[in-house]
Amino acid sequence: MSNDIKFYQREEAFQRIKEIQEAAHQTAQMTMVTGRHRIGKTQFILEATKGAKTLYFYIARKAESLLCREFEREARSKLNLPQMGDVDDFRTLMKHLMAASKEETFNVVIDEFHEWATINQKVFADLQGLWDRNHDRSHICLFLMGTDGAQCTKLFDGKHAPLEGRVTSWVKLEPYTTTTLREVLAANKPDYTAEDLMTLYCFTGGVPKYVDILMRNKLFKADDIIDFTCQDNSPFINEGKTLLIEDFGKEYTIYFSILTCIANNITSRSLIEEYIQKEIGGYLTRLETDFHLIRKLTPLFSRSGSKNVRYTISDNFLRFWFRFIYRYAQLVETARFDELRSIIRQDFDTFRTESLSSYFEQQLRESGEYPVIGGWWDNRCEEGLEIVALNEATKRCLVVGVSPDKANVNIDAMREQIEQLQELFGEYEVEYRACGMEDI
Repeated sequence: MSNDIKFYQREEAFQRIKEIQEAAHQTAQMTMVTGRHRIGKTQFILEATKGAKTLYFYIARKAESLLCREFEREARSKLNLPQMGDVDDFRTLMKHLMAASKEETFNVVIDEFHEWATINQKVFADLQGLWDRNHDRSHICLFLMGTDGAQCTKLFDGKHAPLEGRVTSWVKLEPYTTTTLREVLAANKPDYTAEDLMTLYCFTGGVPKYVDILMRNKLFKADDIIDFTCQDNSPFINEGKTLLIEDFGKEYTIYFSILTCIANNITSRSLIEEYIQKEIGGYLTRLETDFHLIRKLTPLFSRSGSKNVRYTISDNFLRFWFRFIYRYAQLVETARFDELRSIIRQDFDTFRTESLSSYFEQQLRESGEYPVIGGWWDNRCEEGLEIVALNEATKRCLVVGVSPDKANVNIDAMREQIEQLQELFGEYEVEYRACGMEDI
């Protein structure tokens, strides 16, 4: 992203960073800044700390001594510190910085902090010890940045986490809401259509980097986005591999196969195992709890431990990528992009229609009106009820049917299903609503 980036939906986060920096004048602050890949963490923190003394350290995968010498030069330049001597390790560097911060307040940003695990695991214990001994007399404002997932969680959360209890603040950057997506699209294409908005939503999921690429290239129509994506130099064509192969390691093909099945509506464990001919329980657990890439869906009111489970990919872009790009990797590898474009175009309307339900479900979540939102189905019912929203305090229930043309939503069928489930919904005042493209 260029320097003229416009920040959307970050006002509260900017205010929080301002408050954290002010608090550092009293005592040291350790803040964890997290978010999905491409969410804009680096641009955000540099903007939020602009105007204050800020050291920015990026943890690339190279020798610790090389990194620390680079960081030492940055620290002496920005803080006018005297020569520190040989700074070949992180502990020595942080020791100097903690000492300097007893005299003045400044920010230290460590980007991709969790990458120290691949360079020197001892760094985390070293930071713990230095922090415990010095933070009450220090005025350092330390921002540790990392991607959502198990790598960050195990450093800060849990009995054996080396930095458990040290973080004073968490700031998590989220993708754009549906309201923000409309705002961004309107700023770039005032005459946008409902199809344009749904295309932007189902392709990007509100991830700022992807939205920014499309807006800067004036890509609003599905055909234009497909053409842009399906070419050798596209920033999207290898994006799934770029984001995930390193995290998944040598078993990435199994994870990728599972995600491809889910993206193509093969959503139960038994069916996925049938397709890939492998037991996948542990892989599903890690995809959900460690990598935060899928969600387990069970019918509302189902008993704990229910086996009536479906899985969905929680990231719209990755759902698109696994459905169309990875599934047809042979076409990508052989540069048969015309064939790939044709395949995507044939299925994109279906893909966009399937995204309507998640769009309206997200809108409901953002409204805060219904704390419990899910669906209902049983093993005999393929369709079930797509969206059921409950407010247990007011005993209100909203049942939503979704179709591109909402005239095709069968309210009577939805009412019949609810009536058959009287023991579940009997105490609720039930409202039925049809939603279509005109309502987004």
